[in-house]
Amino acid sequence: MSNKNPYLIKKYPLLVVISGPSGVGKDTVARLLLEAPDTFYFVVTATTRPPRPGEVDGYDYFFVSHDDFARMIEEDELLEYAVVYNDYKGVPKQQIRDAMASDRDVIMRVDVQGAATIRKIVPNAIFIFLSAESEEELIKRLRERKSETAEGLNLRIATARQEMKRVSEFDYCVVNAEGELQRTVQLILSIIDAEHHRIDQSPVEL
Repeated sequence: MSNKNPYLIKKYPLLVVISGPSGVGKDTVARLLLEAPDTFYFVVTATTRPPRPGEVDGYDYFFVSHDDFARMIEEDELLEYAVVYNDYKGVPKQQIRDAMASDRDVIMRVDVQGAATIRKIVPNAIFIFLSAESEEELIKRLRERKSETAEGLNLRIATARQEMKRVSEFDYCVVNAEGELQRTVQLILSIIDAEHHRIDQSPVEL
């Protein structure tokens, strides 16, 4: 008689997509998740926009020229890409393959448009929508960033309002309340842990 438990499920590395409107804290949450050593891999997005003060190439983003980005599109090196506020952003595929080959869960933070594209390509990824407590709080955070012109800020606010309406396209919604960042991270870790115990897991294929 075999001692193998027939009810033990095969666990596969997860592709976790964290999205939500600008100003909701996607980057900060993703960085805290990465403090767990050797557990997660954080995909670095390529972008044609210039770096903001304090941002590091290869850590925050890969800052590339429009010509280099065009080459990546032509060579099918990107999982998805889109124009965001007049600049291109895209997710390189090979990083994800390499991380999953080492049995690490992959964390991606993308805009709402990018998340919709990824769901079509990788429907068994886990999609988490990060939200502020309210629209008013989200607008307050965007104003406090002071990282763009008044015209650019108005465009970002209008876009954020539309993105908030797409929460139903996601698997989970986590509210990143002001001053409760650690609670937000713990909720996401709980979601990831629960997904690893699903009966119907299947491997991510790119």
